[in-house]
Amino acid sequence: MRYVYIALIVLFTAAVLLFKFQNLTSVTISLLGMSATLPVSGLLILVYVLGMVTGSALFGLVRSWIRGARR
Repeated sequence: MRYVYIALIVLFTAAVLLFKFQNLTSVTISLLGMSATLPVSGLLILVYVLGMVTGSALFGLVRSWIRGARR
């Protein structure tokens, strides 16, 4: 089973790297008068990571509210 997990990790890593190298076109984003230029793939990965962080923080907040309501 360990080899299956290793194969899945290798395939996922290869897919992410392929995506990254095929999306090197730069885009400019602006927010509150600031702007940044970065590759499309970098922007998508950044948005994905920020979504994971905020999603897990929101999940933890709701879970603490439910615990508080049960007391």
